[in-house]
Amino acid sequence: MTPQISYGGDYNPEQWPREVWDSDYAAFKLAGVDTVTLGVFAWAHLQPAEDRYDFSTLDAIVQRATAEGMRIVLATPSGAMPPWLARAYPETCRVDFEGRRHVYGQRHNACPSSPDFRRLSVALAGRLAERYGDNPAVVAWHVGNEYGGACWCPACGEAFREWLGERYGDLDRLNAAWNTAFWSHAFTDWAEIQPPNALSEHWRGPNHTAFQGITLDYRRFMSDALLGGFVAEKAAIREHSPNVPVTTNMMGLYQPIDYHRWAPHLDFASWDNYPPEDPSATRTAARMALAHRLMRGLRGGEPFWVMEQTPSVTASRDVNPVKRPGVLRLWSWQSVANGADAVLYFQLRQSRGACEKYHGAVLDHAGRTDTRVFREVAELGAEFARVGGALLGGRTPARAALLVDWDSWWAVELSDGPNRNVRYLDVLTSYHRALWQANVPLDVVPVTADLSGYDVVVAPLLHMVKGDLADRVTALVERGGTFVTTALSGRVDEDDNAFLADVPGPFASLLGLRVEETDAQQPDVVNPVTLFDAEHEARHVFEVVVPVDAEVLGTYGADFYAGTPAVTRAARGRGHAWYVATLLDDAGVAAVVRAALAEHGLIGPLGDVPDVEVTERVMPDGTRYLFVLNHGEARTVPAPVAGTDLLSGRDLRAEDELELAPTSVLVIRCA
Repeated sequence: MTPQISYGGDYNPEQWPREVWDSDYAAFKLAGVDTVTLGVFAWAHLQPAEDRYDFSTLDAIVQRATAEGMRIVLATPSGAMPPWLARAYPETCRVDFEGRRHVYGQRHNACPSSPDFRRLSVALAGRLAERYGDNPAVVAWHVGNEYGGACWCPACGEAFREWLGERYGDLDRLNAAWNTAFWSHAFTDWAEIQPPNALSEHWRGPNHTAFQGITLDYRRFMSDALLGGFVAEKAAIREHSPNVPVTTNMMGLYQPIDYHRWAPHLDFASWDNYPPEDPSATRTAARMALAHRLMRGLRGGEPFWVMEQTPSVTASRDVNPVKRPGVLRLWSWQSVANGADAVLYFQLRQSRGACEKYHGAVLDHAGRTDTRVFREVAELGAEFARVGGALLGGRTPARAALLVDWDSWWAVELSDGPNRNVRYLDVLTSYHRALWQANVPLDVVPVTADLSGYDVVVAPLLHMVKGDLADRVTALVERGGTFVTTALSGRVDEDDNAFLADVPGPFASLLGLRVEETDAQQPDVVNPVTLFDAEHEARHVFEVVVPVDAEVLGTYGADFYAGTPAVTRAARGRGHAWYVATLLDDAGVAAVVRAALAEHGLIGPLGDVPDVEVTERVMPDGTRYLFVLNHGEARTVPAPVAGTDLLSGRDLRAEDELELAPTSVLVIRCA
């Protein structure tokens, strides 16, 4: 789609006098910027009234970008509706969880079920595609922006009931799925069903619901409702621009939307990389790697785009530190190492006012090109230009997989037991960090993925078991693979109803055990677990396990179940199934994960060196590139492979020693 790693970002020249455009483009040339995202929040000036469109400003913007040789990512502006729309159609404004109809303001402010919002946003998307779709500079369509939020209005209630009718077919099936015999909830008419919010099922807050099945389905519905807007706009674009790929910028590890349900509708995945602040550089790096791999896994390992990142500082948190020298380069190359074919910024020029006026940008308010940030941006742009198209389209062959399931994420955190302090993402990231530190080539995939190509599959908090998953996991193990799962797994079916069987339900036979009781304690309560002759801390959930034919590898050290199994491994066929019956600390998780990987020789290059990430991309012609990224202190390591570093031009032999400074990056074309 592009001749090199696309480099640039969000540009909003409509906010600036045209004489500023000249200096902007001169600066972009210096920085190596070749791609601009246009029109993301342009609805108000593109359509100043329902019966009037004005493309004159966007015409000039697109013409200038085209003349400058830029590749254009052209957005539809449905991420923020204009004031006139809310005034003309007040029902397009969302109703919040407390039942309050909002008035116009901020963004993500439109009800996804509003027929007027859908009609007007789709019409504008079609007009944009008709006007600009044949411009060869337009390399991608960017629909909406960071889809998110939810609505509980009457229109959403009606759409929810229609969605339920399609899902269940009849009320008998719905009542069984929601277990409505409990608390006299049996529904006899579809009209009786209400969106679950503070006025209905959630009397104790958004994460406390009387009926998990109702709330779970509403989350599924809202994810699909937002997707419906994307699909409708994409269809309007396709009428006039049939060959240009269409995407939207996702938000990585974002709970409200099930990106796996969206994946088939994207022509390529893209996301905005704004990691939460963490005092540990290692934890931040590992979390970003997880999100990159999740995006890569949405479409079967295809490359993705980083649609946004900040070159320096965000502006959405209470405290917003700048990226330290070298970090921008390191994080950008990390995204490429994990599958990105584009690295873009928000934003290219800093906004003058409103809530993002202090958000970082390539050009600050003065438009200077002699700042540290601009120099780092330009140096990275020069590196991408030197590398050219060598890395485009590369994939990561993986023999290990981490399973992610939004339904389990939602269900385990909605559950009224055993412990509301359990956070799906915390457990997921702990297991991913262990895999990341081991430098194992890893896919992050949905529970529906084909598992036949993997030797190790790790699935923490696999609370909900759907479809044939248990059969596919069993087949993996019996053919010689290794499966690792944890406490609270195998508890409920796709309707969030408990299996009427020994815990862990469909996995009990495979794991060779049953869970007799589940203890839960406050976060400060620690039960020591002895594992491989070392002691680790366990918290939150402590399952009392009765082994059937599983080998006991770790035991609890306290309470009435002291000495009973905390970690087990069962031999099945030619493989093994591991069960971790509690939530271990990072060191304990790493001990389990590394032992499972070692069964297949999957500890990767430099996998015993802390904070050094090594990953691989293989090109369609078979050329292999190995990335070495140092997220920690300076260190000396052996060269993981012989080859040539694309960034320095240095030839490496396998016996060479590498001096890795902090934030250093190597991109090695393997010999």
